[in-house]
Amino acid sequence: MRKRLFAPLWACLLLILTAAVLALTPAAPAVSAAPATVGEAGQALRQDPVYVDPAARGMLSATQEKALEETILDADKPVFVAVLPATSEFPEENLLQNLRTATGVTGVYAVRLGDGFDAGADPQVMPVRAVDNLTTAVEAPGTDVNAATQLNAFVDRAVEQARGSAPASWSGADGDENGAAGAAGLIALGAVAVAGGAGAYAIVRRNRKRREEEEQASLEKLRVVVDEDITAYGETLDRLDFHPSEKGADDAMRTDYERALDSYEDAKSRMGHARHPSDVRGVTQALEDGRFSLAVLEARRKGTALPARRPPCFFDPRHGPSVADVLWSPSGGAAREVPVCGADEVRLREGEDPMSRTVDVGDGRRRPYWEAGPAYGPWAGGYFGGGLLPGLLVGTMLGSMLATPAYASEYGGGDFGGGGGEWGGGDSSGSDFDSSGFGGGGFGDGGGFGDGGGFGGGDFGGGGF
Repeated sequence: MRKRLFAPLWACLLLILTAAVLALTPAAPAVSAAPATVGEAGQALRQDPVYVDPAARGMLSATQEKALEETILDADKPVFVAVLPATSEFPEENLLQNLRTATGVTGVYAVRLGDGFDAGADPQVMPVRAVDNLTTAVEAPGTDVNAATQLNAFVDRAVEQARGSAPASWSGADGDENGAAGAAGLIALGAVAVAGGAGAYAIVRRNRKRREEEEQASLEKLRVVVDEDITAYGETLDRLDFHPSEKGADDAMRTDYERALDSYEDAKSRMGHARHPSDVRGVTQALEDGRFSLAVLEARRKGTALPARRPPCFFDPRHGPSVADVLWSPSGGAAREVPVCGADEVRLREGEDPMSRTVDVGDGRRRPYWEAGPAYGPWAGGYFGGGLLPGLLVGTMLGSMLATPAYASEYGGGDFGGGGGEWGGGDSSGSDFDSSGFGGGGFGDGGGFGDGGGFGGGDFGGGGF
């Protein structure tokens, strides 16, 4: 009986050892091959974060490629890297945009083309200015920077700032070049994976639970402020001396009134269904829409000119739509123009402090919302969306926190950058994407990166902030 068990045991051990040897055996050096096409490079990036064209293998070794892949995969960010030869198969004009189209996934794209370098990103993943600054930071005018050094420098920074997660398609493949070794490695490490799986799963569950608890704590802090806003708006509606059937009321007035009421119900419903801090943006956006509808209704009833659509009062959005922009400096900060209501405009003109919205910062203390913690970012983002918020909050505590990479993952982002909408990456979009983040009309027209020099050869085209 022992002999019958002993033989299969040795057979299993032999299989595991053989697989381990195969997994650890370095692959044979790649021979020179004809370059692929942009389409083939894009398809490869759907399966793996780094693509090195066969004709460009001398620029980045398999070991260096693997290190880049691990950095990206460990960060779980949608960062794509392509190393391509400077050949007719990869023309500089529109290369970055064409590669993004071929890949069809939202993310940050970096391309090393021969001795040149350029990068682009979907605006919801990384703002154009951030990509420009990163590109400039890894370029060294007048010097020949090797591909590994440059790409590692870019990726290290990009994974810290990119929004969103790695595409799901990466989880199923290692790439063609490492496919055989990856399969052998999986066999060899199967026993270890089974043994460690339970422990890893426990860690993931613990981290997820902690994150959910922190998220709920932030949501509850926001709920207090938002409920105050909803209550204040409801009281405004109660005080409104308007009835749809009153004398002089017309269809336009009734439409404004209905919109104001719908905004109130929408805000309450959204807050009731909010599960994440980022959900609050929709609530405050609804309240801002409602207050503007009331301003339009008031103008119609008085027979005055209809107000232009402006952001709410910066100091307290409950004051309603702003009427002017005034120069204002936060404590210790630089001056900037902020939108203000009529009452706050008068106060500032007379040297008085504006009536600022304060929030609880702990221990019973209240501070203006722009000097509070990052949890109030989604609340402010709903009122001041569309790219306005960064300029208003620069130099303040909230503005500084919103600019950190950790903010997007903890509070949902969506308040900075171009393109509008939620932060996110790694989602399939096909050819339907905002090309403004990929150089617009091409690398050579100055519409996207650097000084319009595209990849620019050895000096990488310069560029600046």
